[in-house]
Amino acid sequence: MEQDDFDQQVAPYRRELLAHCYRMLGSVHDTEDLVQETFLRAWRAIDTYDAERASLRTWLYQIATNACLTALKGRGRRALPSGLVGATTDAQAPLELAMDVPWLQPFPTTGDPARALEARGSLRLALVAAMQYLPARQRAVLVLRDVLDWSAADVAEALETTPASVNSALQRARARLAEVDLTEDDVDEPTDQEVKAIVEDYVRAFEAADVQGLSRLLAQQVVLEMPPAPLWLVGRDAYGAFIERVYAMRGPFWRMVKTVANDQPAVGAYVRADDGRYRAHSLQVFTITKAGITCNITFFDQSLFAYFGLPLDLE
Repeated sequence: MEQDDFDQQVAPYRRELLAHCYRMLGSVHDTEDLVQETFLRAWRAIDTYDAERASLRTWLYQIATNACLTALKGRGRRALPSGLVGATTDAQAPLELAMDVPWLQPFPTTGDPARALEARGSLRLALVAAMQYLPARQRAVLVLRDVLDWSAADVAEALETTPASVNSALQRARARLAEVDLTEDDVDEPTDQEVKAIVEDYVRAFEAADVQGLSRLLAQQVVLEMPPAPLWLVGRDAYGAFIERVYAMRGPFWRMVKTVANDQPAVGAYVRADDGRYRAHSLQVFTITKAGITCNITFFDQSLFAYFGLPLDLE
């Protein structure tokens, strides 16, 4: 097979393999590298591929899963602040950045053809964060069995183990997720129109520096997390007070661009600089229920903007 023919055959699977590797790794940066590694391994082994034993898609998933397991050896879990420290209601708590922590990152899902998988909630930040508590092989088993719906026999073949071992690992993985009490079924979903209206109202209030209007959109026990700051706030009052602190520090002039992360509503936030242009500041990912915005995870990492197709500055 020629390289060009190979590239054409594997290209349709790139986006779903990115989602698969992200579930395993929790890092959009590392995910890009691992999918490239998957295609490189597949190209080198193309002469061993047997279409009668597995589809090309299944074969690529096998390679990607094992590439992720190799990459995860010796690595600690990726976390959100809520997985490292206790909550606070002190909106004036020091904002000290912990750049040495391997933080969980958001994943762009706008226009993702693997939509059927996303619709099952398998990319929600809360679930991906919870999966980080699992050992790597349990994580792989959980994704292959519960997300991709592979049989225990197929997973066993991919991981070079037995169906009994797969079923045992799946049982332990599910039990661990139950302990941290985070599953994709926990979110009380409003309608798409309700979500759209809340996000538009949030953007309007934030850009107008209207803290009271913004606060009305929040659930009473809303959570605000801000990696890479090992700090998270709980409560509508603390959230509002922190936003007032942000306006005091950075000024009241902001713009927001709507996007989607982890199949959740998100915005890129831009703050006005001295030259009048708006510079990339943070990526905010919302969890929205019937009660309003229950969580905002604000990522202070401008390198993420490129993955979401967002510019680094606006006029």
